[in-house]
Amino acid sequence: MNHGLSQKTLAAICGVLARYPQVETPTLYGSRAKGTYKPGSDIDLTLSGDEIDESALSRIDCELDDLLLPYKIDLSVLSSLRHPPLIEHIRRVGLVIYQKQHGLAGSEQLKKANGHLPQPARKAS
Repeated sequence: MNHGLSQKTLAAICGVLARYPQVETPTLYGSRAKGTYKPGSDIDLTLSGDEIDESALSRIDCELDDLLLPYKIDLSVLSSLRHPPLIEHIRRVGLVIYQKQHGLAGSEQLKKANGHLPQPARKAS
């Protein structure tokens, strides 16, 4: 799938994420995952992992910003998402760019997230 990101860009992003043991599976979604991106399209990225809190997310966001990439990165935590259509979109078109056990996925090795992402936690009623 053509996501418009160089291997160098993906490696830089994954290098930041690898420094956070709580990040298990970052997933690219949106126009870049669908291959419909335009020049300057942002990078939609959601993170899976049991212990990603607001503090860690903020630190990750700052470190990604410090990379000075020519893209805005829209960062979220999958378990915090509460919009079912967005969650379904991520599951349907998302591309896993890194897995804690395996490291960086090469451009030709990015895999569809279909069924490979943990279910978001349900709020108790």
